[in-house]
Amino acid sequence: MTQSFDEALRCFAPALPLAVGLSGGADSTALLLACAARWPGQVQAIHVHHGLQAAADGFERHCTALCARLQVPLQVQRVDARHAPGQSPEEAARHARYRAFEAAAQDRKAPATIQSIALAQHADDQVETLLLALSRGAGVAGLAAMPMQWARAGLQWHRPLLRVPGAAVRDWLRARGEAWVEDPTNQDQRYTRNRIRAQLLPALQATFPQFRDTFARSSQHAAHADALLQEIAQQDLAAVGVPPAIGALRALGTARQANVLRYWLRQTHQTTPGTAQLHALQHQLAACATRGHRIELKVGRGFVVRQGELLGFVEALTAPSL
Repeated sequence: MTQSFDEALRCFAPALPLAVGLSGGADSTALLLACAARWPGQVQAIHVHHGLQAAADGFERHCTALCARLQVPLQVQRVDARHAPGQSPEEAARHARYRAFEAAAQDRKAPATIQSIALAQHADDQVETLLLALSRGAGVAGLAAMPMQWARAGLQWHRPLLRVPGAAVRDWLRARGEAWVEDPTNQDQRYTRNRIRAQLLPALQATFPQFRDTFARSSQHAAHADALLQEIAQQDLAAVGVPPAIGALRALGTARQANVLRYWLRQTHQTTPGTAQLHALQHQLAACATRGHRIELKVGRGFVVRQGELLGFVEALTAPSL
């Protein structure tokens, strides 16, 4: 399942014009070089300037020089990637990047209407994502890790290097005499992902040399299981209604009830309950045998409340105090 860099690019067939997310690091530099050579005149680059470190201006200069040499149009998106209380810096930066990519794709001043966006995460990034999910006790959605292709905001998104080891990407660049910039935060051991990269991946390589392939298969199995759970949740939500009827929810088994509640909250109210919150909500539903039983429970970013024979959801700012 692991691929060489050239093999991965041969298998990559995006809708054109294509934009490449260009950080200036080895992975995105290699991806842009390969795509620009394969589809001349059909490729753009998007650089997100996070403004979180002094080296950020150097990243932008590298991207500007590279794109000028390749004659590839470059959009620079400056974002505020500071994290909110309770939010990880990595999560805040990731959300800021996606918003920036979408804004760049919708920019009417762009040379051509972008149809696809390619991101440069590789096989080692996928393993790190899976290990992080395991460390957090994630369910199948988290264990599915990163998809190779998906649709969002009217765009097709791709990760064509997801089966290519990180070392193979750098070898491809070195063979062509190409330079890239190194993010100094990649060496910061305060970040869990960096500790995984520095300590766990070498140990896995020594103990299980095929770990990239086997981990990828496990993530694929988890993705299939998650897709099945989504289908069941859609069917169950159609049956219990929106907002859900308490009686119909109580008639479901524990696992299906949890599945449809999680799906309802995420799809309808854009919030995800924690495991303890979901268990507490199911406990309240089990006890909800009389008309007088109240439900008013903090879940995600708001409150699940009883509204007659239905479950409702209100934002935290508008919910009554408990």
